[in-house]
Amino acid sequence: MKEKILVIHTGGTISMSEDFETGAVKPSETNPIKENSKELLTLADLIIEEPFQLPSPHITTREMLQIKEIIETHLEKKEISGVVITHGTDTLEETAYFLDLTVKTELPIVVTGAMRSSNEIGSDGLYNLISSIKVAKCKEARNKGVLVVLNDEIHTAENVTKTHTSNVSTFQSPQYGPIGIVTKRGIIFHHAPTKRECYPILDVTKKVVLMKAHAGMDSALLLAIKDLGFDGVVIEALGQGNLPPATINGIKALLADKIPIILVSRCFNGIAQDVYEYEGGGKHLKDLGVIFSNGLNGQKARLKLLIALETTNNLKEIEAIFHV
Repeated sequence: MKEKILVIHTGGTISMSEDFETGAVKPSETNPIKENSKELLTLADLIIEEPFQLPSPHITTREMLQIKEIIETHLEKKEISGVVITHGTDTLEETAYFLDLTVKTELPIVVTGAMRSSNEIGSDGLYNLISSIKVAKCKEARNKGVLVVLNDEIHTAENVTKTHTSNVSTFQSPQYGPIGIVTKRGIIFHHAPTKRECYPILDVTKKVVLMKAHAGMDSALLLAIKDLGFDGVVIEALGQGNLPPATINGIKALLADKIPIILVSRCFNGIAQDVYEYEGGGKHLKDLGVIFSNGLNGQKARLKLLIALETTNNLKEIEAIFHV
């Protein structure tokens, strides 16, 4: 008896075609990846859902919640062995991480996409989808959280990020690398995540802004964020977690209003830490009440703060969540 795999199509390049006259890649009237369903049925029995067809820059937490709800509906029926989601690559890592933090299951959930549309030479969509179904039905993929599978590599949702605008090997996990590979003979995992976390939420109602620190940055935007009524701020800080001294007044104003500030590094390797003891240095910021994240990039820290704020407003509890 073949495994039953839930496949959720959401749009993106994997569901688009190239206009040979203009070179533009755009959505088709019908999703071309679905035309290969017969071939895919040799791998598993598929339950196909297509809640929307959106390019990934159009994806918001509203669509992420919708995907979460579809998965949970099928999990309750206890009829599936795994889940595969096709998604545009620009925000793929964010949807994957959102699901990793909010869907509680041991079953494999795999997110995949394509860098080349369905009718381009070297199109990678169908191949990535086949690889993802193979991973989703693999028993060794269980209890490893949400996985991202492209280009024969298996990455964790927490660590993977898009590193190249157009290369098919764009998805990498800085510092850690992939946790497994897809081969012609099967699926091979060579290491596994050491922790899992899940936060049961029903909605995302808060506003969190993501900023990137730069030389000469001052408090103007930080004070504007306070006045605009944001619920949280994530800053991609310099180096190990430092900010220019002119930002301190804005930092203090936000913290005085109990608005959590999460600090990550704008470097894609390493972890932000409270090391430097000068004005705007990491130790100074930590003493003021800024929360340091444990190795996440900016876009994922923003999602985690959005989710954390649905469960608590306590800054100590939020800090604990970022140290998991």
